[in-house]
Amino acid sequence: MTSTTPAPATAASTTTTSTSTSTSTSTSTSTSTSTSTSTSAGAEWSHRADVAQRSLDHYFGAEWPQFLENSHPAGTGVPETFNYWWLAHVIDARLDAFERTGDAAWRDQAEEGYRNIVERNGGQLFNDYFDDMLWFALAIVRLHGATGRESYLADAVAIWDHVIAEGWNDAGGASLAWRKQQLEYKNTPANGPLVILSLRLERVVPEGEAGDRDFRGYATTAFQWLETHLVGDDGFVEDGINREGDGRVDTQWRFTYNQGLYIGAAVELAQSTGDTALLDRAVRTARTAIAELSDGVVFRDEGEGGDEGLFKGVFYRYLGCVTLVLAAAGRDAERAELEGFVRRGTDVLWATAFDGEWLRPANDWSVSSVESIPYSTQLSAIMAIEQRATLETR
Repeated sequence: MTSTTPAPATAASTTTTSTSTSTSTSTSTSTSTSTSTSTSAGAEWSHRADVAQRSLDHYFGAEWPQFLENSHPAGTGVPETFNYWWLAHVIDARLDAFERTGDAAWRDQAEEGYRNIVERNGGQLFNDYFDDMLWFALAIVRLHGATGRESYLADAVAIWDHVIAEGWNDAGGASLAWRKQQLEYKNTPANGPLVILSLRLERVVPEGEAGDRDFRGYATTAFQWLETHLVGDDGFVEDGINREGDGRVDTQWRFTYNQGLYIGAAVELAQSTGDTALLDRAVRTARTAIAELSDGVVFRDEGEGGDEGLFKGVFYRYLGCVTLVLAAAGRDAERAELEGFVRRGTDVLWATAFDGEWLRPANDWSVSSVESIPYSTQLSAIMAIEQRATLETR
């Protein structure tokens, strides 16, 4: 305007003011409705996440030291197996609930999971599988954040030290082996979580206590090894290489687990380095995984050996990480695209698995089933629904 003198209140200006007020009221109403809808959806999915969490105890709860039956109905599957890495994800799932609700009871259950692993593992942290130990360490780092107890951080660092000392070697390129009995077999399940753990430890271990540990160096090298050996031009991530000592890549194992781990590793490295190209690669892999392994709504059944039940949950956890970073970066179109997949899948999961009181998923989320399932399958459902609750309240 060229003048600060108010214009006369003519009919035209009155009409304009009326229209402006109407528009403002409409915008306010729209914003209020949007906020109300978002709040309602957040409350609904938070409730559903609580149902999913409680259903784990309902269907699989057992007396100590078993803690959780491996399958439902109890006695099916292999009841006596000690599933160290599944229990690590129980800790993570309970911490999801604690962070969502602030209810210390969920944090207490996470600590119970920690104690159960250590007790059933003969009072020690370590086993023969480097990926198992890394999953435990990742959960322990979160326990440290939730409780402030320094002993948890010390345990996570002890696992990192042990894994590097026992499993890191130059066979097939500097990287981490899968297990102590096969030091020349390298795979995504070991190197992916090493990247994630290393970078998280770099952020939380006080500089004066890190000593000569090169957290960033190992993370960067492991990530580069993954990209060189197991990540295709389209971003699809293969499982492993040289399992049978012949240098062959196991292209027959096309698992959501590996895609999720690479996404998580790329996001952690992007946050640590500021390299946005890494975020681009995470999105590329997410899109390829959805195109190759799902029907656009849910992932297909990945197998019934038990471990496979957890694979979808790993993907959803780290898909949640990338959408969070995309939101912070203002990359709303990509965020909405990936969140749309979370919404579609969890809508179907709830429709097929909720019986009116409890949630019991099938290995294939597109159908309902009364067949035996491992609690790994329940954990994947919990992790996916926790991600849905998070995005609805964000």
